[in-house]
Amino acid sequence: MNGRVVYLVAEEEINLTRGPSGLGFNIVGGTDQQYVSNDSGIYVSRIKENGAAALDGRLQEGDKILSVNGQDLKNLLHQDAVDLFRNAGCAVSLRVQHRLQVQNGPIGHRGEGDPSGIPIFMVLVPVFALTMVAAWVFMRYRQQL
Repeated sequence: MNGRVVYLVAEEEINLTRGPSGLGFNIVGGTDQQYVSNDSGIYVSRIKENGAAALDGRLQEGDKILSVNGQDLKNLLHQDAVDLFRNAGCAVSLRVQHRLQVQNGPIGHRGEGDPSGIPIFMVLVPVFALTMVAAWVFMRYRQQL
């Protein structure tokens, strides 16, 4: 394993109801201001606290928005995408692409404690209990000898 990062891509349909502060997220991207190299797609740059997207919980920063109410967002200028969101109505259907990061290769040190990820007390408590049982058995049979 070489330790490089691999992404899994998953698509999801998310239906939001526009709230007092709109849909509750900001976007970046477009043909005139690419957010990702060689990709003019529209991406979520920020989820606004207590907005419609935050309350729903599925849309995440970094998600790529593929369509709004069935209208494809490919090859749009940034302002055209903004206008599309602003004019999408109260009930908005988003087709979204999530990128899920998967570690491929050695993970390295995981922080404090046992590097295997098992908390140290989960190892020490059974060892201590077995030691106490062994000591009790030894003392009990030693008296009989």
